[in-house]
Amino acid sequence: MADSYRRGVLAERRVALNYQRCGFVVLERNWRCRAGELDLVVARDSTLVIVEVKWRRSAHFGGPAAAVTETKQSRMRAATAIWLAEHPEWSQRDDVAVRFDVAAVTGGEINILESAF
Repeated sequence: MADSYRRGVLAERRVALNYQRCGFVVLERNWRCRAGELDLVVARDSTLVIVEVKWRRSAHFGGPAAAVTETKQSRMRAATAIWLAEHPEWSQRDDVAVRFDVAAVTGGEINILESAF
């Protein structure tokens, strides 16, 4: 396993734990479909959060959040629509709010950008 891949996996675990400490339940990790991948799907009460985790060793080249381009955002929205279609317990609720967060992990620091797009 490549070192950068391993660090990315560890970053996702740390971000998931961070959300759990805030009262969220992790529903999915690395969920894949034809539209792409959702790194984390977490929920608390009626809030469903789709989390893109980006890890970088440093912010030298714009930091991890800069890597979440419009194309990536579009893919995440499409994948979320498919996820919701497969999970009627969420898609058929009237009170659900869907939020897209970016978890920017630089070195050992986690910065959650809520409602990033």
